Amino acid sequence: MASFSASTARKDAVLARRQIEGLIAEGRSIFIVDGKVFKADAWLDFHPGGPKAISHMVGRDATDEVKALHSPEALARMSNYQIGRIEGRWTNFLPPIQGGKFRVYLDPETTDALWAGKNLEQDSSSEGTSTEPSPIFEPADGASGLRQRHLGDTTRTRASSTTSISSVELSEVGSPTKVSPMDRKTQEEIELDLSRYPSLDAKVQDEIVQKYRLLNERIRAEGLYQCNYSAYAYELCRYTLLFSLFLVFLRRGWYCTSAVFLGMFWHQLVFTAHDAGHMGITHDFTKDTIIGIVVADFIGGLSLGWWKRSHNVHHIVTNSPEHDPDIELMPFFALSHRFFESLNSTYYDFNMTYDAAAKFLVQYQSYLYYPILCLGRFNLYRLSWLYLFGGQAIRKGPAWWTRWFEIAGQLFFWSWFGYGVLYCSIPTWTARVAFVLISHIVTAPLHVQITLSHYAMSTADLGTHESFPQKMLRTTMDVECPQWLDFFHGGLQFQAIHHLYPRIPRHNLRRTQKLVQQFCDEVSIPYALYGFVEGNKEVIGRLGEVTRQAAILAECQRAIVQSGDFGMH
Repeated sequence: MASFSASTARKDAVLARRQIEGLIAEGRSIFIVDGKVFKADAWLDFHPGGPKAISHMVGRDATDEVKALHSPEALARMSNYQIGRIEGRWTNFLPPIQGGKFRVYLDPETTDALWAGKNLEQDSSSEGTSTEPSPIFEPADGASGLRQRHLGDTTRTRASSTTSISSVELSEVGSPTKVSPMDRKTQEEIELDLSRYPSLDAKVQDEIVQKYRLLNERIRAEGLYQCNYSAYAYELCRYTLLFSLFLVFLRRGWYCTSAVFLGMFWHQLVFTAHDAGHMGITHDFTKDTIIGIVVADFIGGLSLGWWKRSHNVHHIVTNSPEHDPDIELMPFFALSHRFFESLNSTYYDFNMTYDAAAKFLVQYQSYLYYPILCLGRFNLYRLSWLYLFGGQAIRKGPAWWTRWFEIAGQLFFWSWFGYGVLYCSIPTWTARVAFVLISHIVTAPLHVQITLSHYAMSTADLGTHESFPQKMLRTTMDVECPQWLDFFHGGLQFQAIHHLYPRIPRHNLRRTQKLVQQFCDEVSIPYALYGFVEGNKEVIGRLGEVTRQAAILAECQRAIVQSGDFGMH
């Protein structure tokens, strides 16, 4: 009873902003959910979504991100990590993983001595206690096909001098001759995003968040979080048909035709693995994880655990060049001029060097886009093995068993596919190579679908004041298609909706779309909707625009070398 009372008192303790900053300065993983302060240090090694997803929430009000990605049961278990609460509205710090700097908290007597009587709590309530790195921006496209459902006021403000310290610094460079072409591009793109989307003023963003949460309650009340199991009956029939055709043609010796149907089978199967990874089928962690691993590892040869570790980070820092692994594709693709700076990836923990190979490939990236995506599945094998055998997989806690289950799945996959199909069923090496290439190339539409919803959207970082729903809608687009074609896209055509509410089962996303469109109208956020062909044109156009920026940078560098003016750019 005494320990229970002490625990309750600890959770009810009000923590000042300065105290929370001090805890983060000590290396603690502190974040806020519903006004409650959580310290996740003990959970980092056990988190099924990996530690990086938590790291990006440190110092932030993570209410919307946490609730979007976790079940009610997981949220209830989080109470074990609550260390206090806050009063009033929380102003986000920039997380340390993103470059935020924090001061150690000192006791009041030492503080008084060091600050000569200044009120430290009042002083540190300014938002400059955590600095921000350079903002990240998208290439401007004045002829964008973005369907802005309701733009509202086109005059936007930064809301705070700390929305982006670097953007302020850019405006203070001085003479225009001292601003490099890349800096000018950065300036242009932040202004473009600020003009397109609602103000970062706290009241505006709070209203967006409030309506986003009300929409979530409406979605829940209409039963859209409930899985439509009858739809999976149709999915199972489709999977069975494709797999049967693969076996029939394999037995008849029609190896290329057999490979086509196996590729189609894998392409369709990934949609179910995606559902299970988001706990969108049974809504139970263990059951959905087993379903996901059977589908992804045993049948498809890909690691569900790797996907969850990467995908959760993608959902939190969508389209951020330094942080989102889904767009960190150097040296093959550069989606922003920021990649020309040889950025450090916080996910992979290495520099994405803009070296000679990258400079060469970026010149032709709009032409290489589809050929490289045709080989995308081979890279997924590599990433899966690195996850399972390179020390990234969860080895402790409630999910400890998933790594061993996945390893068993990998052994099973390469036994039936590598040995049973390729070695035992196909007689010649030429036919085997053709079978592998065809079956893997046929899955390329999946990679196009995944990249389509993000590559043409903003890569700008508007700072810590932007709300979760606005950021998701600013960096993600939907693909318009007739309802009868939904099976081909597998729900991935509703990526903007999926990013807002990741745990909604995919068969309910079309019904949810109308509600989200109404929400966008109410809060004046542009809702990006393209046709499949139109969306592909936007992606190719983006890649071509970044290629042109690379050419401008190269020309500028040549001019600097020739003039000897190394201090002006």
